Amino acid sequence: MHFARTEEQDELAATIKALLAKRSDSEAVRAAVQTDSRFDTALWQALCEQIGVAALPVPEEYDGVGASLVETAVVLEEMGENLTPAPLLASTVAVVALQLFGTEAARADLLPRLAAGEIGTVALTGVPTDLVLDAPAATVVLAVDGADLVLVEAPAAEPVDSMDQTLRFGRLGSRAGSAVGTITDPRILPAISTALATALQVGAMQRALDMTVGYSKERVQFGRQIGSFQALKHRMADMLVKVESARSASWGATAAAAAYVEDPTPESEATLLRLAAVAGSYCADAFNHVAAETVQLHGGIAITWEHDAHLVFKRAHALSQLHGPARTQRSTLLN
Repeated sequence: MHFARTEEQDELAATIKALLAKRSDSEAVRAAVQTDSRFDTALWQALCEQIGVAALPVPEEYDGVGASLVETAVVLEEMGENLTPAPLLASTVAVVALQLFGTEAARADLLPRLAAGEIGTVALTGVPTDLVLDAPAATVVLAVDGADLVLVEAPAAEPVDSMDQTLRFGRLGSRAGSAVGTITDPRILPAISTALATALQVGAMQRALDMTVGYSKERVQFGRQIGSFQALKHRMADMLVKVESARSASWGATAAAAAYVEDPTPESEATLLRLAAVAGSYCADAFNHVAAETVQLHGGIAITWEHDAHLVFKRAHALSQLHGPARTQRSTLLN
């Protein structure tokens, strides 16, 4: 298990960052969430066709790149920093579900479609609501039904509004369909989804920190930049500690998820479940703290619709509930 990026991963991050800087700035994000799909379909197509983000975790024999979940986490972290509304998290969990639990026929049929950019999602068990991430846009909808992995037939998801407009949820009218695999442990998919979601949290935390530090250098009060006040320096230093600690936890959890997918042994499963719970709980609390400090340190401008602080604040609270509150995830460490 490694905790540092390789040169290739750094290059992948730089490529994603450059594309999102051009096509997923604040104005583009706000425009995307007002469309019917609630995300920029042209940007998603570019990410899939030019960089192959959807194909990263798909094995080469199914028209994928054959990379690990760590590479997907690299992309998610950059997307989190830009608050990019895109279905990568949900589609990746669908890919993992098929890899780990799907039949060969299901993998051969569905994985090439997901690698090409079709949107997938999984209706998980063990999560706090019946809402399914990106279900309204998904064409490959899987559901966990007891020990069966089910391909939902004619999925018709009712869109459900979210406090965070950059995340899309739907409520499935039915989970009926044909079994395409067998779930050996229902805890695995929520744990992997939790680990990958922490990459989104870390990216958005970095965005919040950068916004706050930048503002503290520009805002003048009492004839001085507010960033020169010692009390505010300490608060921003605490934010930095939260961000870097969350990044370490996230990298550990995503590395554990990648290791389990590559070699699903009892030992790698135990490591995955533990590190996903640690990262999920810590990143949720840390992001909520950083988002709150971002609003506080920006002052009155942060509560205006025109400023992006409220987007960060909403993302923090939405992701902190996606897989259950931090206290629930911590409680699993005691079992």
